[in-house]
Amino acid sequence: MLDFLGDLKRSHMCGALRPSDAGKKAVLMGWVNRRRDLGSIIFIDLRDRTGVTQVVFNRELNPKAHDKANHLRNEYVIAVIGTVKRRDADTINKNIPTGEVELMVDEIRLLNESKQPPFLPSETVLPNEEMRLKYRYIDLRREPMQFNIEMRHKVSKAIRDYLSAEGFFEIETPFMTRSTPEGARDYLVPSRVQPGSFYALPQSPQMFKQILMISGFDKYFQIVRCFRDEDFRADRQAEFTQIDLEMTYPQQQTVWNVVEGFLTAAFKAAGHEIKTPFPRMSYDEAIRRYGNDKPDLRLPAMIDAREALTPEEWDDLATKFRMRKEFLLQLIRIPKAGDISGTERRTIGTYGAYQHVQGPSFVQLMTDPKRFAKDYPWLSDKILSFAAIEPDDLWLLAGAATRPENAAVMDQSIQHFCEKCGFLRLDLAQKYAAKHKAFEKTGDTARDFRFLWVSDFPMFEWDKTEKRWNPAHHPFTSLHEEDMAKLEANIDSVHDPKSPLGEIRALAYDVVLNGTELGSGSIRIHRQDIQRKIFQALGMSDEEARARFGFFLEALEYGTPPHGGIALGLDRIVMILAGAESLREVIPFPKTARAVDLMVDAPTPVSEAQLKELGIQVRKVSGD
Repeated sequence: MLDFLGDLKRSHMCGALRPSDAGKKAVLMGWVNRRRDLGSIIFIDLRDRTGVTQVVFNRELNPKAHDKANHLRNEYVIAVIGTVKRRDADTINKNIPTGEVELMVDEIRLLNESKQPPFLPSETVLPNEEMRLKYRYIDLRREPMQFNIEMRHKVSKAIRDYLSAEGFFEIETPFMTRSTPEGARDYLVPSRVQPGSFYALPQSPQMFKQILMISGFDKYFQIVRCFRDEDFRADRQAEFTQIDLEMTYPQQQTVWNVVEGFLTAAFKAAGHEIKTPFPRMSYDEAIRRYGNDKPDLRLPAMIDAREALTPEEWDDLATKFRMRKEFLLQLIRIPKAGDISGTERRTIGTYGAYQHVQGPSFVQLMTDPKRFAKDYPWLSDKILSFAAIEPDDLWLLAGAATRPENAAVMDQSIQHFCEKCGFLRLDLAQKYAAKHKAFEKTGDTARDFRFLWVSDFPMFEWDKTEKRWNPAHHPFTSLHEEDMAKLEANIDSVHDPKSPLGEIRALAYDVVLNGTELGSGSIRIHRQDIQRKIFQALGMSDEEARARFGFFLEALEYGTPPHGGIALGLDRIVMILAGAESLREVIPFPKTARAVDLMVDAPTPVSEAQLKELGIQVRKVSGD
């Protein structure tokens, strides 16, 4: 028979008791984590979010409580009243903080029973992820999940406290707003009172936070839910949480200082110290040295082999390889990879030559150091010395031709080649760099957090499908003042792939950690004349701009101060701190890769009456 809680009050959490509490009365409440029956004595590990305490039922001392404990099973909810006792020296459990004490039970109340769960929170072998998500309330009872969610709370609080102390106001923005293009599909909400019209769930509070700057609030922040209808992956969810902030009269450095400050506080709350200021790197440098715009600094940068040679040696090398003098040769090094068999080296060479690095490639030839040293001893010595290559490093050279007759084409060729080499570098790192302690995700080893600011992104990017220039960030991003003349001279070349629009730099920046983009931001356009020119460069008429952004453009006419900001993904930050492989490990109620909530079985069809009320008719899409 179940008991009522009545006026019984919990005196301690299950992870709180220590030897100093010996002899005290205590009331604990929680779940039965494990039960061990030794006949006259029954041991129960009682669990709540703070930990586990061993409680003891002794038949000789309290037969009534012992008899009741006979009926307990895993995940039953109980309250126990008893006296704290120090354990005998030979029974101390050093693996848990409460391991030196136990609770001798005088009274037990059975508050609720439990069906046999599909899996137990105490199990170390997990079921498949679908089972975990379907029974998320069981999964969330597991210690690692409790740890992750607690860390999320601590990180959020640290950020909120820091920004509040810096004079930022936490201000909420609407969840139901108008649909505006922000790079992904919107989640739409039909309006019952305005039939045929829809709200959109915000992909970010971008225009609202700029409106707040126009409204005079000076410094705004929000830890806010955002929504994007896009394909899922390990670090992406349909609904996610971002740390959003905006401020007036900033330079880029002003925003960076604020971000470095609250990240320092957040990581400290999770038990880690980080170094500031973060290093800075331009977008062009990131592409050339790392092959992508979110470099993982735990790995050495790629090296242009030309830097290791004299002009005469480079000309000689080009002649030997029957290449133009403008050919590219990139050195990729994975430190401390250890012994690699000849078969592995041949596989790496083939993989690099045919899957990633397009054009003539020497990857296969140059992954074997012994053969390379034999065929090109002078070049081998030069490169080994210049790149400080150690005997147990994995290194290779990748080469490709460029077309120097057209500067614009050559630049694209260089970028394309560097990006392909960057893919190869990361693929090799995933296989071989895992031996680094710096790449360990969990454990007692000090984690290596390598932050970076990447700035000076392109203002526009060429869309091959639509054959037009689109904003690389968003259309409210400001550009470098010295690039304004270039914008004005090419303002009507939106459909020209060779237009210098691609050379214009934005006052945009990303903060990166260990190869993951944590956040993106920019200095905004605060002048309507410049905003109009950006829209014109994007091929947008005044009428179209008014139709899409009318309220915002009107707000710009009323004394808008210079402003800028950034948004960082809270989920990604916590995922990295937790050493998790997926955002689903740090979000309490996530969706699957198919955007399904298995626990509540959403999304689901709704009734015809609901659809009729909204003026919506559902039709089957071809292929259903």
